[in-house]
Amino acid sequence: QVQLVESGGGLAQPGGSLRLSCAASGFTLGMWSMSWARQAPGQGLEWVSGIYSDSTKIDYADSVKGRFTISRDNIQNTLYLQMNNRQPRETALYYCLKEVFSCGGPMCDDFKRGQGTQVTVSS
Repeated sequence: QVQLVESGGGLAQPGGSLRLSCAASGFTLGMWSMSWARQAPGQGLEWVSGIYSDSTKIDYADSVKGRFTISRDNIQNTLYLQMNNRQPRETALYYCLKEVFSCGGPMCDDFKRGQGTQVTVSS
């Protein structure tokens, strides 16, 4: 059974940092591109970052470039998202998506994801 379990969310002050994890089970993470996406209250799913199966290609949404870093450990079957200099507008539920490097708008809903981890940015 394919499972994705996101963790690491919480409360961060503006300008602070958090590291999210996505533990994969039921499949071999190293075979697939993966992404992170987020959903703010009342908004649709927004793609944040993607990484190839072998980490040779990485991309970010313009809004997070220079502040977020995606990485993966295919031995540990885990995907990561290091988020620095967080902004209040980035309060959202963060998901990891399976088998996708990038997606736009409603298309992101087509991909397998976990239950998400809540990130709240507030002073």
